Amino acid sequence: MTINEAQQTVDNWINTTGIRYFNELTNTAILMEEVGEVARIMARKYGEQSFKKGDEEVNLADEMADVLFVLICLANQTGIDLTDALEKNLQKKTIRDADRHKNNEKINPSKI
Repeated sequence: MTINEAQQTVDNWINTTGIRYFNELTNTAILMEEVGEVARIMARKYGEQSFKKGDEEVNLADEMADVLFVLICLANQTGIDLTDALEKNLQKKTIRDADRHKNNEKINPSKI
């Protein structure tokens, strides 16, 4: 599925199964909630925190999909073509960071 197809699929789902979009502010709050769920899993699975009893059965992929779903909702609501936005963002990063990471001794051991 392309990003554009994902935007169309989410829009179709919202307008049929979901009835309508929540407003942009509500979806922003939901996005923060979903990102928090991903952060909680990451802190426990890859970080120093431990899972609470009963929290061990988590699905990181599903939580990341929840983040993507709500982000796509917000893009649809605000008229943003995420394919175009991502292409422009990668171009910006490529120009801006052309030498930045190569010369960063923190991530490139050959620069020490």
